[in-house]
Amino acid sequence: MNRLADSIILMWGWRRLALAFVAGALLVLALAPFKAVPVGWISIPILIWLIDGSATPEGTGFIRRLLPAAAVGWWFGFGYFLAGLWWIGSSFLVEADTFGWMMPFAVVALPAGLAIIWAIAIALCRLLWSDGWPRLLLFAVAMTAAEWVRGHALTGFPWNAVGYTIMPEPILMQSAAIVGVWGMTLLAFLVFAAPTLLAGETGRGRWAVLLGIIALVALDAGYGALRLRAADPGIVEGVRLRIVQAAIPQEVKQDRSQAGNNLQRHLSLSLTTPTPAQPGGPTHIIWPETAVPYRLTEEPAALAAIAEMLPDGTTLITGAPRRDPSGSGDTTNGVLVIGADGTISDSYDKVHLVPFGEYLPFADFLEGLGIREVISLQGGFAAGEERRNLEAPGIPRFSPLICYEIIFAGAVTPDGDRPGWLLNVTNDAWFGNTPGPRQHLQQALVRSVEEGLPLIRAANTGVSAIVDPYGRTISRLDLGEVGVIDGDLPQALSRTIYARFGDVFVGISALLLIVAALVGRHARLRRYN
Repeated sequence: MNRLADSIILMWGWRRLALAFVAGALLVLALAPFKAVPVGWISIPILIWLIDGSATPEGTGFIRRLLPAAAVGWWFGFGYFLAGLWWIGSSFLVEADTFGWMMPFAVVALPAGLAIIWAIAIALCRLLWSDGWPRLLLFAVAMTAAEWVRGHALTGFPWNAVGYTIMPEPILMQSAAIVGVWGMTLLAFLVFAAPTLLAGETGRGRWAVLLGIIALVALDAGYGALRLRAADPGIVEGVRLRIVQAAIPQEVKQDRSQAGNNLQRHLSLSLTTPTPAQPGGPTHIIWPETAVPYRLTEEPAALAAIAEMLPDGTTLITGAPRRDPSGSGDTTNGVLVIGADGTISDSYDKVHLVPFGEYLPFADFLEGLGIREVISLQGGFAAGEERRNLEAPGIPRFSPLICYEIIFAGAVTPDGDRPGWLLNVTNDAWFGNTPGPRQHLQQALVRSVEEGLPLIRAANTGVSAIVDPYGRTISRLDLGEVGVIDGDLPQALSRTIYARFGDVFVGISALLLIVAALVGRHARLRRYN
């Protein structure tokens, strides 16, 4: 391993940057749907050795000192984000004659922009770099901080946070109930950096750090196994759910001339004969995001058809656009609760809109360049004012999360108002049969574990599912399947540590690692001097 490390450290020129790109792209294989976790032990050590080789001569100016490490960080990040997000280009092909020209720019621009955050983190980390184990601790903290910033800066885009790479299955997700995805991200960088301790270093320090990392992995797996052993949250009595997945292709879904057929498809699936497990039929029917792709409140015939379909005592929860209640005349992306008489009893408007998908940042400037949002709605959607729980008869209050609102850790429930379950309605038909919908599901499962809340997921297509508060999928419909899921609503757990304290423990852990790294670095410098 020493020879391999040396060859990477001494590599120069375009080969360094090409290797950084390939190593970053390789790490994506640890995410859904591949879940090849061991690739992290190849990808991250390569990055660290490339940083080792990013030294500059004494007397070099401050900016020039940062550039070699920043370049390595940018190319590694660009590889990771490009390989992990290429599928967003599919959405530009739904109306290829209008948006197809934008696809190459979008597919490259987003990863390139996100990679800047990693480049800055690695460049700053290089300023305090040293040989040996202290650099690994600094590296893990710096990269976790970069990921946290990526998830929060501007509107935030935490898709494919590195922490998901070590949470392929529920048994390895359970620690997220304590430290959340950012704590698991810190653990991921530590775990994947561990092989570098076996190359080119001597002394007891490296063994202490290596054993500490192994102990953390053992604690993670052991805690998961212990938490899931005989874990049975129970069910909410009297609630029988039916989740409808119509799997309507996106080009058909947004064709206004097909609106009647699309509604009829949802109505027909909702009337499916009850399964033996639910002989009495559903008490609550759930349709996905924009199941009705027009303002339902302004279509009395559609509301009448829904009322005619719903048996007495049955409630429909559906995604549908609606007029902005602020009086602006704009349209919001909403979730509506509809009773058997066709009355809308409660509603929610999506707060966290998708940039370039549902609204256009810097609209005046970009529209002048011929760029507009991808949805077929002039002017895009308006954002809702606040996250709020919804009420529906005969079922605990729930937090509605539309599409990618589910990916924001610590922000899926209203402050101080804990719901009984999470509802994620989505439409992943935009992205076809690609890794995107599977990545979306993996992130949704971790939110369930973090909050200790069951998750009900209704997708036009994607993966619809009933998930218990431990992140275990009870039943599901896979991408492209047409049908319904009939099932019970699992009970919520008591508030998890993460739900109570958020990222406090991650911050404390990061500070302790920084102190340990700086003390170790100082000790090593004294020894060599």
